[in-house]
Amino acid sequence: MNSSNNRSIPELFSDAVGQLAKLIGNEFELARAELSDKASQAGRAAAMIGAGAVILIPALVILLFAISSALIRAGLSDPIAYLITGAGAVVVSAILIGVGLSRLSGGALKPAVTLEQVQRDKLAAKEMVR
Repeated sequence: MNSSNNRSIPELFSDAVGQLAKLIGNEFELARAELSDKASQAGRAAAMIGAGAVILIPALVILLFAISSALIRAGLSDPIAYLITGAGAVVVSAILIGVGLSRLSGGALKPAVTLEQVQRDKLAAKEMVR
């Protein structure tokens, strides 16, 4: 067996290729793990949107009737009171949906760790070739 100082160029090249293949395999494993984490994050965000919508509907019905009733007693006409309370409900719903959608944005789901590691590996591979 050759010592590490007496290794031939084909042996060194073979080792470099083997290490590069192992590195690529590790990168795929890292990407798989990170994408799995991002998928579960997306699932939790979707669940939050759904839970917010389900809880919001009956609560809003009661609150909207109470607000409309108070506005009618304050002297507003029925249609105006219902319009004001409906607009308030739309604003609250839009905020909840906006928060959920922001958690599903491309930037939030991007596998940043994997991309950063691939860039480092790319630089290391370039150094190996030199």
